Amino acid sequence: MLPLKEKDKPIVQKLLSAGCCARCVLRFCCVSVQAAYRQPQQETLKKLKAFITDTENSKCHGSASPDSTDENKSHDAVVSETPEDPPSKRAKLEPSAAAAQPEEDAATVVDLKDDESRVCVVCLGILQELCGPVQAVKIAEAVKAKSYEFDTLVLSVSLPAQLCVREHSCWLHVKKEVREKGLVLDKDDVIQVKEAFKWIMQGLVAKELGGVAVVTKSAFEVGVEFTHPQSDTDCHFLATTCPDCFKPTKNKQSVFTRMAVVKALEKISDTKFLKHYPCPPTQPTSSCISQDIQCLHVSVFIAGRYNKFCRSLPQTPWVIDGERRMESSVEELIAAPILSAFRADGFNFSSSGREDVDVRTLGNGRPFAMELLNPHRSRLNKVEMKELQETINKSSDKIRVRDLQIVTRDAMSRMKEGEEEKTKSYTALVWTQKPIQTEDIAFIDDIKELTLDQKTPLRVLHRRALAIRQRVIHSMCTRFLDPHHFYLGLKTQAGTYIKEFVHGDFGRTKPNLCQLLKMDTDILELDVEVGVM
Repeated sequence: MLPLKEKDKPIVQKLLSAGCCARCVLRFCCVSVQAAYRQPQQETLKKLKAFITDTENSKCHGSASPDSTDENKSHDAVVSETPEDPPSKRAKLEPSAAAAQPEEDAATVVDLKDDESRVCVVCLGILQELCGPVQAVKIAEAVKAKSYEFDTLVLSVSLPAQLCVREHSCWLHVKKEVREKGLVLDKDDVIQVKEAFKWIMQGLVAKELGGVAVVTKSAFEVGVEFTHPQSDTDCHFLATTCPDCFKPTKNKQSVFTRMAVVKALEKISDTKFLKHYPCPPTQPTSSCISQDIQCLHVSVFIAGRYNKFCRSLPQTPWVIDGERRMESSVEELIAAPILSAFRADGFNFSSSGREDVDVRTLGNGRPFAMELLNPHRSRLNKVEMKELQETINKSSDKIRVRDLQIVTRDAMSRMKEGEEEKTKSYTALVWTQKPIQTEDIAFIDDIKELTLDQKTPLRVLHRRALAIRQRVIHSMCTRFLDPHHFYLGLKTQAGTYIKEFVHGDFGRTKPNLCQLLKMDTDILELDVEVGVM
């Protein structure tokens, strides 16, 4: 039984005669019963033909007797009358309803033949041979081959833009019929090809994957893409009628994206559309082509803290003019074991601030986070995370990580919030041009909340805009080492350029340590004491 009404019969007849497949006919009749689409299309086609043939039989034999039940009158299901049924008296008194039909409609029923092999003029075969057990096996094999770990999956479908054009043409084809019958049928009520495809395929794919639930929202997505060789040809007329809807893009091979085509179809008038495009659509010479199945897992976020003990290790890969300057980096030493454990395709690394290549990061460690792109494994238990942390720490004596854990995207975002308001602690080894004694530097310990005007340092001017930034040194302390060296401890506002405060950067930082001591000074070593206040 098909969930169709008497009002659907002229639409069914018109769509079948136009070359629509059985499932597309159901879509245009706004059938939302998913089970109807899961039936074999050949069986559905036979039922549709019987459905409209029953209409012709009813017209030929006349209306039902007065004592017929309401159920028989509703024609909600396919009803067959036997040849022995006597013609009604009304058929003798009034012209036959069949005779009142246009000749082409009467011929349609006669001409309808077994056309299961014909490519649908609307879906271009997607709801025909590209939608069933064979396609489900193909999808499942592609997923299994890529060795993802997942509990559920969502099935996504990418369709060629021309389907929108063909569907619009078919809609206009039945629109006149609908209006003449005084019926109301909104285009937005037509079931989308994507929805019908998913209704049919979700259960089949789940079965092939051993019962894994195929849901509407999941961290793991399996993408099915269809293309058609004549896609641009079908859409080309829109570029001349609605040129402002199509703009060349760098990453797209064709300007006829689905969004652009939909926008143009919303803008174009029915008259102009019918002038440039056949209605109903012409019979296609080939069906759509199924592309490689794409699998994608949402990003996993890893966070922790790192210490850096080496003065010749940049935080991120150091490349100048295409030439690598250092053999490794903090980022790479941390990322390599993590990428391997989660079998991710790539990563994005970020941290709460950064240190220069010659600066050590001590204390509790600098907070960092990594976004793992398309991880094939999405979770590790506490023991596995602990083992991963130990693997990183054993791989190099230049760094050490702690508190390694899986976090949310929001937690990663919060790491970067309030950077300018944070307080950082540093220890600098300072050289003085003139000999000093302990009493010569003691006054520095009493300086509090010293405001600096720092013009963008010369060493970073190539990557940062020229500006004067105000930063605050909250407090300082000194420890005498010898007549030309002392240690300077600083607690500063995040973003303060410590090196420039010490040597002055040719007067670009004011005040600076040179001015305070009234002699040239320079910085020999710098450590950031992250988390130590």
